[in-house]
Amino acid sequence: MNSKNIISSVGAIVLYFLIQILVLKNLVLFGMAFCFLYILYLLLLPIEIKTIPLMLIAFVLGFSIDIFYDSMGLHTASAVVLAFLRKPWLQVITPTGGYDSNTPPSLLNMGIGWFLMYSLPLILIHHLTFFFIDNIATSLYIPMIYRTLSSTAFTFIIGVIVQVLFYKKRRGI
Repeated sequence: MNSKNIISSVGAIVLYFLIQILVLKNLVLFGMAFCFLYILYLLLLPIEIKTIPLMLIAFVLGFSIDIFYDSMGLHTASAVVLAFLRKPWLQVITPTGGYDSNTPPSLLNMGIGWFLMYSLPLILIHHLTFFFIDNIATSLYIPMIYRTLSSTAFTFIIGVIVQVLFYKKRRGI
């Protein structure tokens, strides 16, 4: 990774963090659907990134979000779970020719079908972890499932819109 990529990556994490805490914190659709757009940053990191550095990035990002949400580790735990499962899931859905080196796994680079198969299960696992930990002391599992599914759909749709509007197709070096 060269210095230009590092600077743009740091800028992107700061931008996702600020958007999450300033705009999306209070955006809830119908009292059920929450948008956790910050996980898109973790999903769009290059495929070659190792699991441990990705988990450290997820920890720092989740902990930073937890500080402003006052959620006592919910974002941290669910982001680290997503980071832990990302590499094995990428290996499961590897295309026949493999991946191009240093290419981000975005919608524009990989196509809608592949991105749907890649991101939707990981977003679902993140949200399921988040809402399960949040509701662990209660027996309100049906509302938890509704919140998980609606938040997964909301986050995925906003993530696709953000990629279409603000990202450009780029190939590896």
